[in-house]
Amino acid sequence: MSGLLAGKRVLVTGALTEGSIAFHAAKVAQEEGAEVVLTGFGRLSLVERTAALLPEHAPVVELDVTDRAQLDGLAARVREHLDGLDGVVHSVAFGPPGVFDFMGADWADVSTALHTSAYSLKSLATACLPLMGRGGSIVGVTFDATVAWPGYDWMGVAKAALEATGRYLARDLGARGIRCNMVAAGPVRTTAAKSIPGFGELAQMWSQRAPIGWEPADPEPAGRGVAVLLSDFLAGTTGEILHVDGGFHLTGA
Repeated sequence: MSGLLAGKRVLVTGALTEGSIAFHAAKVAQEEGAEVVLTGFGRLSLVERTAALLPEHAPVVELDVTDRAQLDGLAARVREHLDGLDGVVHSVAFGPPGVFDFMGADWADVSTALHTSAYSLKSLATACLPLMGRGGSIVGVTFDATVAWPGYDWMGVAKAALEATGRYLARDLGARGIRCNMVAAGPVRTTAAKSIPGFGELAQMWSQRAPIGWEPADPEPAGRGVAVLLSDFLAGTTGEILHVDGGFHLTGA
């Protein structure tokens, strides 16, 4: 089998619907020769239906990235389908409605957002280490956390924590041959995006200002960015953030 990811074994989290970045990362990975396993939490039947839309069948294993028992059992469940992993995709984020009020948010809501959206990257990496004996690549999906976005509030803080977590993982896992990078995608109309106040205005602004254009209804460019970072093509790259946003990040006012 040929392709950028020929022979690779990849775990993808967060592929809830066909409109997710995770789904398109899994789709491109399969098209480039990888074997893929998906994880789901809560609505497993929906993830199973989404998995059926991939070019090839992908098994689904249950995983709540905040549940220690499920994390501890992840390696055994993945081994039912693959004999190891070469790549892991972290595309998980959640914050209660209160996190979109920066000054009014309480710690209970903020801690939930930080645990699910940032600390979970470290938890997932640790859970997958027994499967990554020959090294590999961990890729997270973020939304550029270098500035304060309207309405994003504590989720922006969570993304900043996610990006920092990725850098520390890159530092600590490098000796094991494991790279950790991020894709900073432009706004995509995912299920999660529906809960972000003012998302429509943000997406419209992006489409107007991105130098090469941006289509919020098309997650595939971001999925392709994830696939490239999963591959050996950028074998010397770790701790990096790859912007897949139509170039919006380089523009000023």
